[in-house]
Amino acid sequence: MRPTLGYNIMMFTVITLLLGCNTETAIKDQQPDPVLVEYPVAYIERNLTAVDQNPAQFEPLNPGHFNPGAQLLIKRNAFADSPATNLTAALFAEDQLIDIRDLSVSDDGQQLLMAIRAPEIDGVDDDEQPKWNIWRYTVASQTLERIITSDITAEQGNDLMPAFLPDGRIIFASTRQRLSRAILLDEGKPQYTALDESRANETFNIHVMDPDGSAIKQLTFNLSHDFYPLVLQSGKILYSRWDRMGGGHGINLYRMNPDGTENELVFGWHSHQLPLDGQAEPIDFIKPQQLASGEILMLLASQDDTRIQKRPVLINIDDYIDAQQATANSGAQGEAITDATLSEFNFSFSATLSENGRINHLYPLPDNSQRFLMSWDLCRVVVNDIVRACGQLTAEQLADDNLIQADPLYELWLLNNANNTQQLVATTSQGTVLTESVVMQPSAQPKTFIADKVVGNELDSQLSQELAGSIHIRSVYDFDGVDSTTSAGGLTLLSDPSQTPAVDLPARFLRIVRGVPMPPDDVRDIANTDFGRSNNQLMREIVGYSPIQPDGSVKIKVPANVPLAISVLDINGQRIGGRHSQWITLTPGENLECTGCHTANSQLPHGRLDAQAASINTGAAGGSAYPNTTSNIIPEQGQTMAEADEMVNGLAELSDSIKYQDIWTNPVLSAVNPNIEYSYSNLATPAPNGSECFENWTPYCRIQINYVEHIQPLWDLARPVIDETTQMIVADNTCTSCHNIVDVDGAAQVPAGQLSLINSPSGDQAAHLTSYRELLFNDVEQEEVDGILIDKLVEVLDADGNVVYQVDSNGELILDADGNPIPVLTTVNVPAVLSTNGARSSSTFFEVMSNTTHQNMLSADELKLLNEWLDIGAQYYNTPFYSQD
Repeated sequence: MRPTLGYNIMMFTVITLLLGCNTETAIKDQQPDPVLVEYPVAYIERNLTAVDQNPAQFEPLNPGHFNPGAQLLIKRNAFADSPATNLTAALFAEDQLIDIRDLSVSDDGQQLLMAIRAPEIDGVDDDEQPKWNIWRYTVASQTLERIITSDITAEQGNDLMPAFLPDGRIIFASTRQRLSRAILLDEGKPQYTALDESRANETFNIHVMDPDGSAIKQLTFNLSHDFYPLVLQSGKILYSRWDRMGGGHGINLYRMNPDGTENELVFGWHSHQLPLDGQAEPIDFIKPQQLASGEILMLLASQDDTRIQKRPVLINIDDYIDAQQATANSGAQGEAITDATLSEFNFSFSATLSENGRINHLYPLPDNSQRFLMSWDLCRVVVNDIVRACGQLTAEQLADDNLIQADPLYELWLLNNANNTQQLVATTSQGTVLTESVVMQPSAQPKTFIADKVVGNELDSQLSQELAGSIHIRSVYDFDGVDSTTSAGGLTLLSDPSQTPAVDLPARFLRIVRGVPMPPDDVRDIANTDFGRSNNQLMREIVGYSPIQPDGSVKIKVPANVPLAISVLDINGQRIGGRHSQWITLTPGENLECTGCHTANSQLPHGRLDAQAASINTGAAGGSAYPNTTSNIIPEQGQTMAEADEMVNGLAELSDSIKYQDIWTNPVLSAVNPNIEYSYSNLATPAPNGSECFENWTPYCRIQINYVEHIQPLWDLARPVIDETTQMIVADNTCTSCHNIVDVDGAAQVPAGQLSLINSPSGDQAAHLTSYRELLFNDVEQEEVDGILIDKLVEVLDADGNVVYQVDSNGELILDADGNPIPVLTTVNVPAVLSTNGARSSSTFFEVMSNTTHQNMLSADELKLLNEWLDIGAQYYNTPFYSQD
């Protein structure tokens, strides 16, 4: 829309009076930047209340939200009065409203990418509405076309946030989950588009495709969103990842190669509460941009998704991994996040009045001129029903808390940060905003091309063929570069079998867990009761086990292209420490090198190879056996025990059993450690689903444990004790014989330990068995009275141990028929004996199982099953498709 004469006069007044707002910034209204005369400017104009006066919402965790009422405009240059052409006017009927977002320019400035959402279709379900599609505008031909020409292919997922790779391919975020869906079929599940871990929206992951929309390939496999890919000048991909595993860990910055390899956390894990404007603000790291200088620009957004103002900051990801945590070797001091210096402006996303106005979008020009296209709402207020510029008011008037900000009027300006000037580029009308904008200008810093890794060279050909990768951890005793074994004598002592028998090693096994993608309701409507006591872990499958070597190292083959998590276990198969809180994914043939582990709340650098301290495990001296070990394995220089084992015995494969065989002890110097094997094959009850797959391992082997199928049978299993001489039954150790509400004759009894393990539906929750509720939920103590079980009541005592009596509303004692005060009675709490936090948090149960009354009643194999089920979250079901009919 071209401004009227009256509007130009008003704008001239506003611009002139802005000089009185405590700034020395100069503003040029009529003289365009000469460099921009030859380059087109494209921008989005958006009606904020296009539908039923409902304000547009920009939800970070729901990027596919449809805000109808956008159009894409282009001007041949940056003159304010240069006419604008509506590129999207003819795409659909005039009265049909569309949405547009994510403008991105090619390095040569000749092509523009964007995401467009077609108009709503009346009377159809959400899953039948149009998808977001990626479109391309070409300057030379002045044509706008959808990248994927096939309607069927285009509508297979929502595609957003496109950007050009140096070789012309397009990287983007999509709900297609193309490879993830195929893997679901191979795992024996239906093919579906998974929801994020909050079970609210379809999950976006990073994909890549050829310029013509063909050869679509999924690159990331997070269970929640991976989005906003940015092609760095280095050729690497920086993107935003929602780390939602087991709870909210915020949206952080990750980095990978364009083929998906070397995927790692880069910045932000401990930086989601920042002191801004005198108070702590919750922050997520969304939609990074890179300046020509190489710095990362981020527009921080308010948690109120109806507010569209942003706060521009610079983030130093080269020297920092968190706001106040430098990488191990950078030596940097100070803060990683600083407010971007934009002339004399100081922008905020606070709701309070800002004399600098408000900013919605900032686009750094791809040169070294320190210029930005800026979507800017000048400071304006309503005084006596008249909109006035802040520059027209006195300082005293501006300090009035009752001032009302005018409705947003975001227009497009060119900000020159080098000489503190602003130039009006495009105007709009009240109720609309100019949001994203770009200049179709060649980049002064074209991106470096990074070729895909080659199978047989950077990628292992055998692993690639098996659709697998490998993980090598130098030592699980390495916590952020600190040796956690010093109290036990250090790593040297632990790795010497003549000084430390295997039974004394703290860490014995590694468990790999796979997160189960959550299906949408139209595929399977999952009741919250399916998750059991807690839904934080959602559903989990076990991918397998491997022993940890004496020096804490482990190297194993794992399936590629699925989200995996790691747990370190003790000799009993119980998880040591907290759960892993980041999903790990490998591409086929890739080897992931991990220095060690980290604690959940550690502020030290971890999860990023160039940020971590050197490993505590320097490896072998080379040329001779490790100290006091067998000569069957002679390591090379720097090798961990796991690497040396692989060199001699091949890469370790995952097993459904927990197995250990001593390969290090020199029998001449010390006794060989006994073998260990906890196996499903030794169970008298049904083995977890999928365990048979490990007889001939494939990357789709999964162990599924469901309470009804695999845990309840442990309590129901007949366990008669037979006299070896007489072959007579002398006792019945069946769990439900004692832990039952009736005795052998059917008479009511208080279950042993106030714990009933019967398999009838629970009176508290019919969707659960009684035993599940009794084990994992607090209960009240019961007693048997006249053949009936009732809740036991006891007198309430005050802090001094005196009985508390019932009183009326006036505080007077209530007396019984005999004139005696009536004591206040209450139930007796019986705490749960199992915890969803894991086996080690369920020590009450396991201590009972090891004492003389219960010793050997459950076998080591059965206890292993309980350990793993508890460690992954004690879910009622671990598959969305368990038949409850």
